[in-house]
Amino acid sequence: MNLLAIALGGAIGSVARYLLTGLVARASGPAFPAGTFVVNVIGCAAFGALAGAASTRISLAPEVRLFWFTGIFGGFTTFSSYAFDSFALMREGQFLAAGVNVAGQVVLGLIALAAAYRVTT
Repeated sequence: MNLLAIALGGAIGSVARYLLTGLVARASGPAFPAGTFVVNVIGCAAFGALAGAASTRISLAPEVRLFWFTGIFGGFTTFSSYAFDSFALMREGQFLAAGVNVAGQVVLGLIALAAAYRVTT
């Protein structure tokens, strides 16, 4: 049941990302990746809103949490998970760990992408 919840949510999130990215890209033009930018910001806001509500106002069954957080938000943008993990570290006062997470994922992600790209071209 957990895998089905994740798969359904992931399909919904991925299609939503594709549609919104395309819509924004057509409206903004090719000079800047505005589609990805908008998707990441919206995904972070939506993730934060649901995570905040789930921590104080509403109770979500484990399958529902997986559907939304891993499925929909994971399919829509994994950036929201990265941002939430960083926020959680800061909220716990672990500022060094949060900084390492932020800088490390950005820098190492770019290095890994560039290296893999270079190896395959």
